[in-house]
Amino acid sequence: MLVLQNFIGGEFLDAKVANFIDSYNPSTGKVYAKIPDSTEDDINFAVEAAHKAFTKWSKTHRSVRANIMYRIADILESRQKEFAEAEVRDQGKTITFATNIDINRSIYNFRYFAGYLLHMEEKASILDGRAFNYVKRTPSGVAGLISPWNLPLYLLTWKIAPCIAAGCACVCKPSEFTSVTAFMLCSVLKEAGLPDGVVNMVFGTGPNAGQALVAHPKVRLISFTGGTVSGLKVNTTASMHLKKVSLELGGKNANIIFEDCDFENAVTTSIKSSFSNQGEICLCGSRIFVQSSIYQKFLDAFVPKARDMIVGDPTDPQTEVGALISKSHMEKVLGYIELAKQEGGVIECGGGRKELKGELCDGYFVEPTVITNLKPSCRVAQEEIFGPVVTIHPFETEEEVINLANDSPYGLSCSVWSQNGSRMRRVAEAIDVGTVWVNCWLWRDLSMPFGGTKKSGVGREGGEYSMEFYTEQKTVCLAD
Repeated sequence: MLVLQNFIGGEFLDAKVANFIDSYNPSTGKVYAKIPDSTEDDINFAVEAAHKAFTKWSKTHRSVRANIMYRIADILESRQKEFAEAEVRDQGKTITFATNIDINRSIYNFRYFAGYLLHMEEKASILDGRAFNYVKRTPSGVAGLISPWNLPLYLLTWKIAPCIAAGCACVCKPSEFTSVTAFMLCSVLKEAGLPDGVVNMVFGTGPNAGQALVAHPKVRLISFTGGTVSGLKVNTTASMHLKKVSLELGGKNANIIFEDCDFENAVTTSIKSSFSNQGEICLCGSRIFVQSSIYQKFLDAFVPKARDMIVGDPTDPQTEVGALISKSHMEKVLGYIELAKQEGGVIECGGGRKELKGELCDGYFVEPTVITNLKPSCRVAQEEIFGPVVTIHPFETEEEVINLANDSPYGLSCSVWSQNGSRMRRVAEAIDVGTVWVNCWLWRDLSMPFGGTKKSGVGREGGEYSMEFYTEQKTVCLAD
């Protein structure tokens, strides 16, 4: 049994109160780790450690910060297999996805922001030939970083890397469902020579550790990725202290397929965008809109591919769909499938729990599920399910599908499939979301702004946008 400790001030420490949370292996349904159920006292101790470390780290030269971050990336890369296997046990995702996406991206997050740090530019101007103005960036202070369970290390490092590159210190609160790779990362930070207290890791639940972190008066900014309901609570608490917030929340993303698309590419990529990571990605295309003239052709191609996906042991490289994060989440997903039937939906494939044998018999596996004959306004087509479930709807015109895509409380991303250049631009610009992919999905340029509209979040991160979030900009005017 793995028993985790908090990482505060460069030391592994037991929580102040010796209570633990059971962490389950989603593939087996068995407890395999104990997570500290940290309290406000643990958060207070971690914030003080971060506040102390910030004084020196914020003044550390860019090149020194960058070199440490490059070392973090190198060490993480040398332990890639170990981290990928741990992510599989902890989250239920496939070994292929964990290796190629989660851990690769975690490594790249540190390398990207280390390189970005060395090439940052500041704005300067001369006013009327008599005064020289320039912008001085200063690190904001101690940041609270709260990461989700679906892409545990990937999204945690997406926060840590720009935070420490900017010269901030942080207290991290990973999801209590998936804390193991965050715990393992602490030893990497230590080995790379990151000064004690710059990154602190406190494990526990949102109501206990998370709420205390958001409310702490010495925490100047909060970066949160998670569900919209929790995000609203974070925003409410943070606003009472006028903290800077970046909220990346839920999504119910549209995938729009026009009759002039590259059909084979649209089908193949739509399978990935629907079921990658068991559909537990906020960017998954869970509402597929297909132009009526190719609607049946699309179903005839898409449904067999979904039906034939291999659901099983996540450690097997051949497996395409792993286990959902928890029993309660599996029951939620299955509940939405039952609701779809009540709403008049037709289950084209899937629709139930995948029964496996041996040690996987109690795992949280759900078959890839495709549902048709639903109104786009119904609950199943409007609410975030966060599982391997997609609804497919026909449409007639460009104007109609834009209205359908925008008829959602969420606004995170959208995919558009067409070979008509004018249509690509028109539709992409008309969809009310933070990111539109045209003839692709999940291609991420880290220099571009990332975030959502409506209930999908507040703020943008990535490249200069992350640096704006983690720093304060001061204008200095020098008169002659």
